[in-house]
Amino acid sequence: MTDLAPSSVFETVESEVRSYCRAWPVVFERASGSRLYDEQGRPYLDFFAGAGSLNYGHNNPVLKRALLDYLADDGITHGLDMSTTAKRDFLETFRSTVLEPRALPYKVMFPGPTGTNAVEAALKLARKVTGRETVVSFTNAFHGMSLGSLAVTGNSAKRAGAGVTLPNATRMPFDHYFDGQVPDFLWFERLLEDPGSGLDHPAAVIVETVQGEGGINVARAEWLRALADLCRRHDMLLIVDDVQMGCGRTGDFFSFEEAGITPDIVTLSKSISGYGLPMSLCLFKPELDILEPGEHNGTFRGNNPAFVTAAAALDAYWADGRVEQQTKERGLQVEQALLAICAEEPTAQFRGRGLVWGMEFEDPARASAVCARAFELGLLLETSGPQSEVVKLLPPLTITTEELDEGLRTLARCVRETA
Repeated sequence: MTDLAPSSVFETVESEVRSYCRAWPVVFERASGSRLYDEQGRPYLDFFAGAGSLNYGHNNPVLKRALLDYLADDGITHGLDMSTTAKRDFLETFRSTVLEPRALPYKVMFPGPTGTNAVEAALKLARKVTGRETVVSFTNAFHGMSLGSLAVTGNSAKRAGAGVTLPNATRMPFDHYFDGQVPDFLWFERLLEDPGSGLDHPAAVIVETVQGEGGINVARAEWLRALADLCRRHDMLLIVDDVQMGCGRTGDFFSFEEAGITPDIVTLSKSISGYGLPMSLCLFKPELDILEPGEHNGTFRGNNPAFVTAAAALDAYWADGRVEQQTKERGLQVEQALLAICAEEPTAQFRGRGLVWGMEFEDPARASAVCARAFELGLLLETSGPQSEVVKLLPPLTITTEELDEGLRTLARCVRETA
């Protein structure tokens, strides 16, 4: 076996498909709370949070203690969909802290370890329930990198990686796509009602309430309510993809709560485990629970250590609603800072909810320059949007006000220095 130097093994062995490591060319060694540390011990304030997988920060001590105790007691690690004490504890906790307080009737399906697994399960279920194939998604949507999820994703670069035709999906304009010049759903409803439109009756509509990868595009509550009504009137299931925006990212546990709607199907992943461990859920109304035993399965859908940290996270952060209020307060702190930055920078505008925000620049290259300068100053930021024109802010929900202020001051400096 060849002994490769640590500084070169990533270039010589790992695939060219790697991406985040190119933007942040250091070797990270450890992480705690809102910071990562490289091999030289240099700290980096994390406004990325594992792309939303670390809402409670790195190595959260409450979750870590629960996980270590479970492993020390030889708890089940791999269990497919077998009944285990860890799964039971999670389901009971999820029911009592999330579903029952919100009067949500959902059944819980464990489709596999990733967000795209949950989306694939949602699409399969919608098609089986309705007997129809077409699914409507929205401009600039992102739902995952497997074929079914790519079919309902808007980004052309990501879709091109499929190498095959991506069928049975139709795109509609997301909220604000026409800058308010066209009434909401005018085109969509016209196609549904016109037998000559060529649009097959859709099985479902899938939507993100806030498009993270698409550029932090925030749907208005009234737009989401109108969409839910449209789906009801035209016999289409409504799927909300809450993979990145769920688990408190927008303040409420589910991002659709503000709109007062109850989707037919909801997908969760990323921070549902609380610790960055792979885990996803597909939630749906009981009358949709028609898949036969084993009709949708997967070897790693029973990640018991993730059940342990997920239950601990729900107990610690969602039993009393404290994290909701804190996230909204931190969101106001971000909003005020971005307002001040954009007052000095006429080529930028911002938008967001809770603790997900984006700053868009007229020159797409500027966003990349801001993120590159931020890395030099010890702040991790990524871009989003179809042209990578948006600087995306996704700090942990557990970040302190002092850490948040530190990061926002660094961001302001980066905007000034790249002007």
